[in-house]
Amino acid sequence: MRPPAARIGRPFTCLRCLAQTSPRRPRPAAHTRLPKPPAHPAALYHCTPTLRQHAAPTAPEHQQPPPAARVPATAPKAVLDLKHIRQNPDLYAQNCRDRNYHAAAAYPARINDLFAQWQAKQHEGRGLRERGNLLRRQLADPGTSRDDADEEAAGFRSLSREQLLEEARKVKTGLSGIEEAETSLAAEMQRLALAIPNLTSDATPRGNDPLVLSYINDHPEPVPASSDRVWRSHAHVGAELGILDFAGASSTSGWGWYYLLDEAAQLEQALVNYALAAATRAGWRQVSPPSMVYSHIAGACGFQPRDTNGETQIYTVAQSAEDAARGKPELCLAGTAEIPLAGMKADTTLDAVASLPLKRVAASRCYRAEAGARGGDTKGLYRVHEFTKVELFAWTAPEEDGTQEIFDEMIDLQTELLESLGLHCRVLEMPTADLGASATRKCDIEAFFPSRRDRNDGWGEVTSASICTDYQTRRLATRLKLPSGKLVYPWTVNGTALAVPRVLAAILENGWDESEMAVTIPEVLRPWMDGKDKIGPRHR
Repeated sequence: MRPPAARIGRPFTCLRCLAQTSPRRPRPAAHTRLPKPPAHPAALYHCTPTLRQHAAPTAPEHQQPPPAARVPATAPKAVLDLKHIRQNPDLYAQNCRDRNYHAAAAYPARINDLFAQWQAKQHEGRGLRERGNLLRRQLADPGTSRDDADEEAAGFRSLSREQLLEEARKVKTGLSGIEEAETSLAAEMQRLALAIPNLTSDATPRGNDPLVLSYINDHPEPVPASSDRVWRSHAHVGAELGILDFAGASSTSGWGWYYLLDEAAQLEQALVNYALAAATRAGWRQVSPPSMVYSHIAGACGFQPRDTNGETQIYTVAQSAEDAARGKPELCLAGTAEIPLAGMKADTTLDAVASLPLKRVAASRCYRAEAGARGGDTKGLYRVHEFTKVELFAWTAPEEDGTQEIFDEMIDLQTELLESLGLHCRVLEMPTADLGASATRKCDIEAFFPSRRDRNDGWGEVTSASICTDYQTRRLATRLKLPSGKLVYPWTVNGTALAVPRVLAAILENGWDESEMAVTIPEVLRPWMDGKDKIGPRHR
C-alpha cells in the first residue's frame, strides 16, 4: 500500500523552472566523487551519501526478505494492506512463526521501523518545501516578505538574488534526495509485505497435525493383506498389465515422467470427462486455460520459484539476453490451473450484483519441478513433474458466509467424485505448518494406497481446497464494485476436483484382483471406457 501523501501547509511551486531560467553563474568546482557503497538488500533505501552516513543497523542476513523479482511495468500493481500490518505487528509475526515462515516473522517490526523513517523523511520534506516557498516569494517579489515576521523569511531579505538562487538549488537537491529516499523506503516496505503469508483462519489447527473431519467409504484393507505387497503397487500393476511405461519416459524425459498406454490413457480421459461433467452439472463454467503464464502472475498467486526449503518448484522458460535487457516479461509453466484462472481477472473490476460468485472449472496439464528430497523417495505416479488435473476456482464477495458456502460446495463435489469411484478416503483440516502463502484455510482429502502403508499408514493426498481471502486479488489488482460504488477486493477459493495420476494410481491399487490379475474399473467411468468393467493382462 502506498503511504499517504504529505499535506503541505502552503502552496508549493517547483523551483526547477525558476532556477533554470534565472541568470547563470559560473559552475562551482566539481566535488570529489564518493566511492560507491556496496549493495546490500537491507540498505536499498539508504540511497544518498547523507542517508548512508546515518543508516540504521541492518537486520541479520537470515532475516532478509527474498530478492525482489523483476516485475515488468505492465504487471498488475499490488495494493497491500500495510496499515493493518503496521497496526498488528505481533499478530503477523506470530502467524509467520505458526506457518514456518520464521524469517518473515521479523518483517512486520521492520516495516514499522521503515515507516517511521518514511514519516521522518516526509516531515523533513515539508520543512524544505516551506523553505522553498519562502525563497520563491522572495525571488518573485522581495517586497511581499517585508512584513513577514518569520525569522527565516527575515533572513532571506538580506541575501542577494544570486545567494537566493544558490539556496534554491540546495533546496531542490535536498528535496530530490528526500523523495528518492521516500520512494526506496516505500518499495522496501512493499517488498517485505509481499513476503508475509496470509493470516490464518480460526478453523485451522495450529501446529503440525491435521484434524480428521470425516471418512469416505469403508476401509478396503483394515489389516495388511497376506499377499506380496509388491502386487499392490500401482507401478507394478501397471507394468504387469502393460499400461504404464516409466522406463521409456525415463529415457525420453528423465525421472518424474511417464507414459500412459491403452486403458490407462483411456482412464485419464475418463476421469477428466467425469469430473468436468459433474462440475458442470453443479453450475461451474468450463474453461480451457493456457499452460504458460507470466512469472509475475504466478508469484501474485503465491507460487514462488523456490519454496521455504529452497527447493525449485516452478519451471521457468529461458530468456535470451536481448529479451531480458528489453524487460520482456518472464514466462513459466503453470503448476496448476489456479494460476491462469486467477489471472483471468487481473486488473479487472467485477460487478458484485451481476457476477458473484464466479465459478470456473478447468482441465489442464500441470508442471511441478519438485526438486530435492520431497520427490526423491517416491516412485510411480504419486509425485511427477507433469500431470493432468481438473481444478475448481471461484471469486466470492469479501465475506465469510458466502465464501464458506463455496468452499463447502467444493469439498462436497470432491467427496461425491471420490465416493463414486469407490476409494476409501479421509477429509482433513490441514494445520498451519501445511498452508501455502496464499491460503487462510485448507482442507485435503487423502485416499488409501495399499502400497504406501509404510508411509503415513497408506494415506496420500488426492485433492485439496483452499480459501485465500483477498491475498491473490490484492496482488492481481482484481477489484469488486459494490452497489454503493465502493471498490473492494473479492476473495478467491480454489480446489482440486481430481488430480488424475494419483486417483488413477489409487484405482489401480484398490481395484487390483490378484486372483484374476485384473483391475476393476469404477462403474461411473465405464461410459468413457467403451463399457469395459476390467483391465486384464492382455498387453505385454
